[in-house]
Amino acid sequence: MTAPFAPNSLHARDIAYVVHHQTDIASYRETGGTLMARGEGVYVYDDSGKKYLEAMAGLWCASLGFSERRLAEAAYKQMLVLPSYHHFFAKGNVPSVELAERLLALAPVPMSKVLFSCSGSEANDTAIKLAWYYHNAIGKPQKKKIIGRVRGYHGNTVAAVSLSGQPAMHVDFDVPLPGFKHTENPNYYRGHHDGESEEQFATRMADALEQLILAEGPDTVAAFFGEPVQGAGGAITPPATYWEKIQAVLRKYDVLLVADEVICGFGRTGNVWGCQTYDIKPDMLSCAKALSAAYLPISALMVNEKIYQAMIGESKKIGSFAHGFTYAAHPVPCAVAVETLKIYEERHIFDHVREVSPVMQQGLKATEDHPLVGNARGVGLIAGVELMADKATRTPFPAAAKAGALVEAKCHEAGLVVRAIGDRVAFSPPLIMTAENLREMVALFRQGLDAAYAELKGSHGLA
Repeated sequence: MTAPFAPNSLHARDIAYVVHHQTDIASYRETGGTLMARGEGVYVYDDSGKKYLEAMAGLWCASLGFSERRLAEAAYKQMLVLPSYHHFFAKGNVPSVELAERLLALAPVPMSKVLFSCSGSEANDTAIKLAWYYHNAIGKPQKKKIIGRVRGYHGNTVAAVSLSGQPAMHVDFDVPLPGFKHTENPNYYRGHHDGESEEQFATRMADALEQLILAEGPDTVAAFFGEPVQGAGGAITPPATYWEKIQAVLRKYDVLLVADEVICGFGRTGNVWGCQTYDIKPDMLSCAKALSAAYLPISALMVNEKIYQAMIGESKKIGSFAHGFTYAAHPVPCAVAVETLKIYEERHIFDHVREVSPVMQQGLKATEDHPLVGNARGVGLIAGVELMADKATRTPFPAAAKAGALVEAKCHEAGLVVRAIGDRVAFSPPLIMTAENLREMVALFRQGLDAAYAELKGSHGLA
């Protein structure tokens, strides 16, 4: 829907009262946006009744779709028993204990304890604090710098966005904070040299990380954060041998590894964790989003025993582990998360992802025959499609063309929700998508590509 809107209409009130995140709010004031009214399975419906296939699971997270009654019932039952309680001052609640126990049993490597919070941003912010806390505890107070990656995303708190390698999220917010560094982006398609294999590219990425650590001083670098697959960077899967080589550098210089599983965790890559898909062995692991299938806000940070032992020592010295959030381990989201994990297990959701993901990956790969598509690459039920003005030379569109945004808009018109991240189009559908749903998704995407191509042909002289 576009402006002008009727006075006092829902859309007019939305513009008058609400600020939308990651949105051009100046443009939004003129055009408005889409207001979703309900969901059913893998589809959502806007306030006019138009139906959309949700190929992004909302923000990467509605893993069980939009109408799972068991999760609504779990929330209702817990609301009747204990609707709220905090996790401060040696108090807690029953659902948080069961959830922590289940998470530790699922962990990809041995983990010791769980710290709950309300969002992936808060979980990663906590991990940053713990990296500093840990090094203070072990007598290395100078080891404080945190390394992320260009186009990596770890959240929007002041520290988490400093760690994120997203320039648009830094401009005029006066971030990154000092001590946050960024190494290269592992997008093989965009970044490889002519004739360079994935393995050679991965070696170059690991060498760049090592040179950054050496330039900063290994005795000053506390931790490296990485998503197994970069989500908000464009659904970028790592090249072959990348994580093996990155981890070797981190071990060499005694740098903590934090795996950001906020997007990848709970089946997105075909395994419970992206860490299992890429043989990553973290010291800390953050998760959120699909932890509750996005039905209620909750996140968790798992820490290994050496981190926990440092926490014990500092707590004894100071008299308290002086960290926490009011709604962390809230009993209702914890109860919903427990039920979510039960559903994953009972319905063999991760097996289902492995079964149907070839339909998505092969279908998107086949779009490389389209004039706009340079590369399509993914794993499990996450993928990124790279748009190119000239595929033969890997020449991107000029920024002014806004090719990615145009494809997203044309897909939206066709009834498909995708996300353009620059000129990469990301896909991260609900894990319950059937093969038929995935084929529909690819067909609608082709419609969006065709419509965008017709428009770009006229304005940018494409062949």
